[in-house]
Amino acid sequence: MPRIRNAPANTAVAYLRVSTEEQAESGAGLAAQRAAIEAEAARRGWTIVAWKEDAGVSGKSLDGREGLAEALELVESRLAETLVVAKLDRLSRSLIDFAALMDRARAKRWNLIALDLGIDLSTPAGEFLASVMASAAQWERRIIGQRTREGLAAKKAAGVRLGRPVALPSQVRGRIRSEAASGSSLAAIARGLNDDDVPTAQGGKKWYPSTVRAVLASR
Repeated sequence: MPRIRNAPANTAVAYLRVSTEEQAESGAGLAAQRAAIEAEAARRGWTIVAWKEDAGVSGKSLDGREGLAEALELVESRLAETLVVAKLDRLSRSLIDFAALMDRARAKRWNLIALDLGIDLSTPAGEFLASVMASAAQWERRIIGQRTREGLAAKKAAGVRLGRPVALPSQVRGRIRSEAASGSSLAAIARGLNDDDVPTAQGGKKWYPSTVRAVLASR
């Protein structure tokens, strides 16, 4: 197994983010975040090896954030030992995404610091707080899953058809019902639809007796 080299001591990559609607907000701007990180760097004797930012980008997801991707590449390639943000929500507004980043930091041996909450994976207190955040993220996952299940159950109880909506033209549906009412078998109806190259509700090319039965059974 290749040895992971140590990053230079007391080095950090600073990450800044602001969404479009936050750019003019007091305390949320890039300059305010930078000032907070510079003050902490001076206090702790850090060398900031790079400043990375995403301007006008939402924090709802980690995807599509070029600045964050570059910051992570720097700490994971051992050019710096710490990724620092002024506020946790600059890194992510999702507890689930943040918990995933903490796991990534531990696995790849870089430190993660959020100044506003005192999260610092290199200290016992920061590690404890990080574990609390991870537990909150797990709770969030379970709540989302529970709400999704309850929502689907409520829709099903109300008679809402779940899954992909049926897109079968009314004239095709009418043809199937008319032929069935005339005594044609399911197989005969399917064969006739296939002979006429009529696509199924989902755009398929092949009708089966079961497919015809499903149309007759639908509302």
